Amino acid sequence: MLTSGPAKKVTVYVGQDQQYHGESVYAAILEFLFYRKVAGATVIRGIAGFGAAHRMQTDRILALTENLPIKVEFIETPEKVEELLPKLHEMVGAGLIELQDTTIVKVAESSERAARLVRSASLKQAGTAKLMRIFVGENDKWNGKPLHKALLESMRANDIAGVTVHQGILGYGANRRIHQDSALHLSHDRPMMLSVVDTEERLRAFLPLLDDMVQQGLVVFSDVDIIKYRQNDPDGERRKAVRP
Repeated sequence: MLTSGPAKKVTVYVGQDQQYHGESVYAAILEFLFYRKVAGATVIRGIAGFGAAHRMQTDRILALTENLPIKVEFIETPEKVEELLPKLHEMVGAGLIELQDTTIVKVAESSERAARLVRSASLKQAGTAKLMRIFVGENDKWNGKPLHKALLESMRANDIAGVTVHQGILGYGANRRIHQDSALHLSHDRPMMLSVVDTEERLRAFLPLLDDMVQQGLVVFSDVDIIKYRQNDPDGERRKAVRP
């Protein structure tokens, strides 16, 4: 198992058409690493290159035959790499193996372990917050971009806790013009609603930017109670319980 500290990065260069016992050599290498319990490996396909034979390989459409460069990378402990090298030498044949000293700063957790942590360390959190609803039209723009998408991106950039965009099928606004989703209409301007939940302080701080972006629409605030379950994440303690 990998731990933080010194390690070896191994890069294997082969051709896409190279074979090992009847299968692509890169696939055989990946399978070998998998069953030897290597922590993780990645196969990268090149689009052009040349090797020891000094013959150019390319993925251009005009090329009738392709032997594109393939790179297989993995990181393991020095001891594990020494154990694997003899077999890799045999499999690679005319390919190239490169070793680099590296340092593991953070070890990735398996998805299964992460799921167990979520199940075992979830906490119920509750509190009060503000719900802000923003009503605009689907065709509304801001700097050439759909307004609802620009609002979503702007809120994310301003660290708003959470936003959901809802698309309506029928509605009208201040101009009393019906907006609807219908196959009989060539153009649509369906009603869009953004639901935003965060602390009142954070939402009020966002209002000046909202006023600049929403030229015609409706913004309403409501008091809400937050009841949620979340992972017991020590790094998340800085967030208020009211923030999703």
